[in-house]
Amino acid sequence: MTHPIGPIDPELLRRLQDDVLDSYDEELEMEIDDRLLEGDSVVDDESREARRLYFRELFRLQGELVKLQDWVVHTGERIVVLFEGRDAAGKGGAIKRITQRLNPRVCRVAALPAPNDREKTQWYFQRYVAHLPAAGEIVLFDRSWYNRAGVERVMGFCSDEEYEEFFRSVPEFEKMLARSGIRLFKYWFSITDEEQNARFIARINDPLKQWKLSPMDLESRRRWEAYTRAKETMLERTHIPEAPWWVVQGVDKKRARLNLIHHLLSQMAYHEVEHTPVYLPPRERHEDYIRRPVPDTMFVPEVY
Repeated sequence: MTHPIGPIDPELLRRLQDDVLDSYDEELEMEIDDRLLEGDSVVDDESREARRLYFRELFRLQGELVKLQDWVVHTGERIVVLFEGRDAAGKGGAIKRITQRLNPRVCRVAALPAPNDREKTQWYFQRYVAHLPAAGEIVLFDRSWYNRAGVERVMGFCSDEEYEEFFRSVPEFEKMLARSGIRLFKYWFSITDEEQNARFIARINDPLKQWKLSPMDLESRRRWEAYTRAKETMLERTHIPEAPWWVVQGVDKKRARLNLIHHLLSQMAYHEVEHTPVYLPPRERHEDYIRRPVPDTMFVPEVY
C-alpha cells in the first residue's frame, strides 16, 4: 500500500487495521451487551443481515456527526439536545452512539442528579443554565428541566403552584435560548407498556444492569398511567415553534438510534469543513539519549 508520503510498511498497515477494528469493536461490545439484556441468544440469517445493515448505517451516521461537530466548532454554533422519556426507553443508548466518536471537549453530556438543599432554593432553571454550551459546543441533556413536568409531578416532589409556574416559565425560557442563538432540540423516547415491563424484568435478572434500576424507577413502573398523563400534558403545553417536541418510536432500539441521529442531522444545514492536511513530523533522535529501564515491580501483571 502507498501513501502520499511514500509506501506504508506492512507492519504499520496491520497496526492501522487493528486500530480500526478495535474502534468498531467498541460498538459491537455495546450491541452484544444489548442482546444479552434482551435475552436474544439465537441470531438467524434475517437478524444477522439486519444487524449488518444497522452497523453500516450507524457508522455512516457517526461519520456525519463528526462533520457536524467540525461545523459547530468552525461556525461557533451552540447546540442543545434534550433526551426525555420513560425509564428504560433507550435514551442512554442513543446518547452513547452520538458521543462515541466525538470530541468530549466539543460534545458533552449533562446528566444532573437530584437537586441538593441549596439548589432547591434557586430559580428552577438555574442549575441547568450552568451547563448550557458556549460557542462551538454541543450539550446533550440526559433528562432536563422537564423533570418538573414528569417525575417531580408524578412523585409529588413539587407543589401545584410550582408545577403551573414551570409551564408559564418554560416557553419563555426556551424562547430566550432561541433568541440568544442556541439551537434547541427536544426528543421524547416513546415505548409501550409491555416493552418497558420486559426491559425492567431483563435488568432485574442481569447483575451487570441492576444498578440501572433505582427505587424511583421501580415506582415509576407502578405509576405508568400517571406518567402517561404527565407526558401528555407536557407535550401539549410545551410544544412551541421555537422548540418543538419530536417523538422517537423506541421499541426497536436500533431503529430508534438511527432515526434520531438521522433526524438531528437533518435539522441543521451543516457542511464538511476543510482542514489543513496533517503530516506526522519525524521523531527527533539524539545519540546522548538513553532510555531508563522501568522496574519490573511497576508493571501491571499480564494476566491476559
